[in-house]
Amino acid sequence: MNNLFTALIARRIVATVSAFLVVAIACTAGIWQLNRAESKIALAANLLARQQLPILSANISPLTLEDATERRMIARGQYIPEAAIWLDNRPRPIPPAGSNTSQSGFYLMMPLQLAGRDEILWVNRGWAPRNNENRESLPPVKTPSKVATIEGIVFAHPGKVYALGEGQAVIDAGKPRIEQNFDLRAEGKLRAWAQSPFILREVDTGIDDGLLREWAPLTTGVDRHYAYAFQWFALAVCGFLFWLITGLRQYRRQDMNGDQG
Repeated sequence: MNNLFTALIARRIVATVSAFLVVAIACTAGIWQLNRAESKIALAANLLARQQLPILSANISPLTLEDATERRMIARGQYIPEAAIWLDNRPRPIPPAGSNTSQSGFYLMMPLQLAGRDEILWVNRGWAPRNNENRESLPPVKTPSKVATIEGIVFAHPGKVYALGEGQAVIDAGKPRIEQNFDLRAEGKLRAWAQSPFILREVDTGIDDGLLREWAPLTTGVDRHYAYAFQWFALAVCGFLFWLITGLRQYRRQDMNGDQG
């Protein structure tokens, strides 16, 4: 037993420490991937539970983000299309059937003047494809010119992408506003508007306005997290087996040499 311990560990300190680090790092990464998958499942379950609650109305009384987040909501008002913001570099939420590539496009953020209230509600109206040849050539979108009723789900923001050098927004009436991210507070200060402290992500109700509203579920990517976790745990097992097998081979060679001696 002492000879086996010596062959596996005492004479292979560097290999043993290296194997331990590989196993520890791989197991940690695998557990992190499992936790990410479980977090997405829990978030999706929480979202589904909140959507079963009674539908809120944005026109009745002011609501806080805590009260309204992830709840269904109906809002009645008139769009302000000249203040629209196009959020760039947004992949299509659900790729078309048979396609594995992610198509880039825009989210259309548009303020809605709530009927009967002096308050603006920002609406994520949906996704539209981008013109790859001309970034400022925006897709055609139909906007109601009269008071409309919007149905959607409340979120704190429309999602963020990594962006470099973002500065203060500048309003140029001659150009469309194409931004990387949306800052609700900054928009309120920029236009001195009274705003709802959340956005409304419009759901698909069959309206043909040139926008897609097939939103990806929160559990998207769970299978990928499980696959990554399996790969990390497999790496940990392979690292341990490599350390063990090479150690046993070295022990056997030493034992054979000892017998011959």
